[in-house]
Parts: sequence; structure tokens; C-alpha cells
Amino acid sequence: MPEQTSAESSALLTANPSPPAPAETGSWSAYRSLVRWNIAQVGSVLPLVVVVQALLAAGIIIGFGFVIPDIDAATARYLATGAPTVLLMTVGLVIVPQGVARARTDGTFVFLRSLPVPRLMILLADLTVWLLVALPSVAVAVVVAELRFDLALVLDWPVLLAAVVLVTVTATSVGYALAVTLPPVLAQLVSQVLVFFVMLFSPLTFPASQLPEWFQAVHDWLPVQAAGDLLRAGLASEAYSADARDLVVLVAWCVLGVLLGLRALTRRD
Repeated sequence: MPEQTSAESSALLTANPSPPAPAETGSWSAYRSLVRWNIAQVGSVLPLVVVVQALLAAGIIIGFGFVIPDIDAATARYLATGAPTVLLMTVGLVIVPQGVARARTDGTFVFLRSLPVPRLMILLADLTVWLLVALPSVAVAVVVAELRFDLALVLDWPVLLAAVVLVTVTATSVGYALAVTLPPVLAQLVSQVLVFFVMLFSPLTFPASQLPEWFQAVHDWLPVQAAGDLLRAGLASEAYSADARDLVVLVAWCVLGVLLGLRALTRRD
């Protein structure tokens, strides 16, 4: 009898083999899936966001040109090289917090946190999508500025590309950190305040020397002026340069934003 039982068990195992173990999902596969998820979440609005950013780029260049009568070449160059930073900061500090706050309200943020993927991949996927949204507006701002003011900007491509990526990641990570740290309604309110701060009270489209001394000292420790200096050095290398302090300030804010974002993604509510 034991021999028959053993034979029957072997036959059953041969006829009904155990299902294969599910393949493990690597970090790269998780990252690609999350990027596709984020793009699908934005859906048909994504091209509209890109178009709006491009129109904002052209509007800043042309609009400020009307505000400043008889604009000279030096002022036009300063405006043209500062506008891309305004656009990147607007995406990171305004659009991103509003999108994340909405995701927290409708439950999408909680769903993403429940997925069995590294939390860093969730943050990187968000940063990637918003980087793709921001890049076209920088190109539009440069082209419109050259046509509007008849400028011949000397681009330093290595500095420019590195600055665009670093500025976008910094602004996006800081905006993400604000959105996941503050309550959703407060995060949206803060983002609305930040857009005015960036556009009107930051030395991007005008020199820092026009601000009060105490405000200049404040901007020495904020990422906005450092971002503007780095991008300016990449867009018009013949006229501007950036120093190590700008890089240190920007990297410090970037690391802070990433750490706060990861902390919010990994904490237990």
C-alpha cells in the first residue's frame, strides 16, 4: 500500500506540475512601468501642458520686452537667459505640487506607495516625466529670445545640459517634497505663492543688485538665483559664468528635496 501511494503521488505531480514562481521585477522594469503609468495618468493633458509651457516661454520673452522700453543688448541677454530658469522653476515648484496634491486627494498617491517597487523608482519616474515636460520650453525660450532681440547666444553645451537637468531635478524634488509634506490644500496654496516669488521677486529676469541687501542675502541661500546663474553660464558663456557656490547650493537643495520625498514615500501613516 505505501508503494502504491507513493506511485500515485508521483503520477499526480507529473500530471499537475507546480506553477512556476513569478519572475522578479527588476528596478529597470519597475521604473519603465511607473513612467508609463505617470504618462497615462496625465493622458491627453500632457501635450497641452507642453504647449502651455512653450507659450509661457514665448510670453515671458516678448512680454518683458514690452515692459522695458528701448531695451539694450545687455538687458535683453539677461532677460533671455533668465527666462528658462523661470520656466523650470514654475514646473517644479508650481505644477508638480499641484499634481501630487491632487494624487494624494484622489488616492493615487496611496496606491503607488502600496506597489511592491523601490520607493526611489516612484520618485525617479515622476522626475523623468516632468523633465520631459520642461525641456521643450527651454528650447522655445532660447529661439524666441534670439529672434525677438536679434541675439547670438554662445551655448556651452556640457554646462547647459548639466544645468538644465540639475535645475529641473532640484525644482521638481523640492516641489514634490512640499506636496508630500504639507496637507494637499496648503501645498496648492504655497505653490501659488511660489509662482509670484519666482517671477517677480527672484533675480532671474533682472540683476540681484536691484534687490535690497537683506533680500540679496536671502537669495544667496535659496536655489532660485543659483539655478539662474548656472543656466545663464550655459546659455551665454561669452558673458556669464557660474561659481562653485551656485553648484553647492543647488545640489544641497536637490538632496534635501529627494530625502524629504523619499521619507514621505516610505513612512507609515
